[in-house]
Amino acid sequence: MSGTKGVKVAIQTVKAMLTESGLARVTADSYRFCPDSDCDIVYFAERGHSYSTSHVRAAVWQKEPEGARTVCYCFGENEAEIRTEIDATGHSDAMDRVRQHIQAGRCACEVRNPRGVCCLGDVAAAVKRVAAAMAAPIALPDKTRPRFEIR
Repeated sequence: MSGTKGVKVAIQTVKAMLTESGLARVTADSYRFCPDSDCDIVYFAERGHSYSTSHVRAAVWQKEPEGARTVCYCFGENEAEIRTEIDATGHSDAMDRVRQHIQAGRCACEVRNPRGVCCLGDVAAAVKRVAAAMAAPIALPDKTRPRFEIR
């Protein structure tokens, strides 16, 4: 384990996210979610039980490499589609789409999001992160090296 304090998560979320083998080991305890990307542990309990990425049903975006991670588990918003949308239109409506679903009462983050909380903040952060990465200067080849050799 990474030593992170973690974030409290309801046992309902833990049960919903675990595979059959992980679920078979659940005990009545207080659970925490580990957001540390360098740690394989997703959930851990005060009494020492822990569950890694291999024990959960869905990829946990905090544990995956950047690029195509799903950041909204209810409605499938992900970094790759956000990037495509920004590239095509200059902006992303991902936050508005999720907000509309929330207002319509369709959100199920307490059981679908590994953190057990609303993902709107994660979607907002993903839009900012993707947009910033797209605006970053592109590394050009070193001009001191010839692109080809003359023989």
